[in-house]
Amino acid sequence: MRATLATGVNAPLSLTERDVPEPGPGEVLIKITACGVCYTDLSLVQGHFPFARFPIIPGHEITGTVAALGAGVPGLSVGDAVGAQFLYDSCGHCDYCVSGEQILCPSKRITGIVTDGGYAEYGLFKGGYVTPLPPELDPVAAAPLLCAGLTAFNGLRRAGATPGSRVAVIGAGGVGELAVRYAVAMGARVAVIGRRADGAATAKELGADLYVANRDTDPAEALKAWGGGADVILNSAPSTEAAAATLGGLAPDGTLVLCGYDAAPLTLPVQPMVLNRLRVMASPSGSPHDTRDTLAFSARHGILPRVTPITLDQAPETLAAMATGSSGGGRRVISFG
Repeated sequence: MRATLATGVNAPLSLTERDVPEPGPGEVLIKITACGVCYTDLSLVQGHFPFARFPIIPGHEITGTVAALGAGVPGLSVGDAVGAQFLYDSCGHCDYCVSGEQILCPSKRITGIVTDGGYAEYGLFKGGYVTPLPPELDPVAAAPLLCAGLTAFNGLRRAGATPGSRVAVIGAGGVGELAVRYAVAMGARVAVIGRRADGAATAKELGADLYVANRDTDPAEALKAWGGGADVILNSAPSTEAAAATLGGLAPDGTLVLCGYDAAPLTLPVQPMVLNRLRVMASPSGSPHDTRDTLAFSARHGILPRVTPITLDQAPETLAAMATGSSGGGRRVISFG
């Protein structure tokens, strides 16, 4: 099979040939249909994950069909359409795992960072972490739902977004665009905070009520003027500073949830947080049950990201373009069709 390898920090991706693996007990061999190119893949090659294993096949936004099953994999059959996600597996016996919160397991392993991922024609995955793909979802367009969609959907609901909530989303890239669409589908009123004034048309197209260009306007003041503040602010931008700048725009009892961040520390004003009972939380992707919920919600509401299919041969240049900010709009998805 053809695959793309990350061989080390700051090394370019390389194309290679490997034997198609055979599934062992509890494993599923997936013939990969598509794999999203995520900024986490870029973070891998830039050395942001000190626990990464090299060489490795990147990619964790994976859709495909079951090609073979190892022993002891219930609920799946050869030919089933499935998805595989950021969480490769976990220990299975700690308190987090037995309560269905495997994403919090201290021994979890991450697809495409410590185990081989989806930049390949076939991949081996653990049966309990492979999710059936609803037939309503196009498998190429749905690939980013296995990370960007999961992160956005799970972040919103864990932060308490409900019908009638005022939800502000910082950034309208891969995670942010989906967060806006999910929040609208949940029945929330939505604001988008971006950098440039020309983002207003896109925000309106996605269903947002308000757009704030933070280069020109204080985002916290704009949110306070928007019905008294946001109940939930979801940061999808790779900037801790952008998130902190909005904290004053929370309504009392509001929550700021970090799905995007950088290496900068988060500095918070304590007294306003205490007096208004504000919360700050982070949300790391999700567990298998969260993946099922994300895909079901997406299918029910017809939510799919804008994607540009690419070939496996284009993956190295695509990741290099992302590093310079020149990859263009929409998500790039490796298509093996």
